[in-house]
Amino acid sequence: MVPLLPARFMSVDSATVRKIAGLARIAMSDAEVEAMVPELNNILGWIEQLGEVDTSQVAPMTAVIPNTLRLRDDVVTDGNVRDKVLANAPAPEHGFFGVPKVIE
Repeated sequence: MVPLLPARFMSVDSATVRKIAGLARIAMSDAEVEAMVPELNNILGWIEQLGEVDTSQVAPMTAVIPNTLRLRDDVVTDGNVRDKVLANAPAPEHGFFGVPKVIE
């Protein structure tokens, strides 16, 4: 048995289902559209039920397990590895990567 939604809930009609199907590029027959209307209305009803849950005593969380980040000290450094990096360059020039000229 499909529960009836109270009037305060947002409701979906056939035109809305056709619009959604068109945006999703899904071909739907009239029978499929009519069958989808109560399905979408029930989904919206469940979402409304979730909105009624009192979560004022629940702390916000990003994961179900406690995670702590292992952070390193934020130290500004140039790396002191320029010569090692340039050793991999095919054509280093004056302490920089040499690149072919693209404008003549």
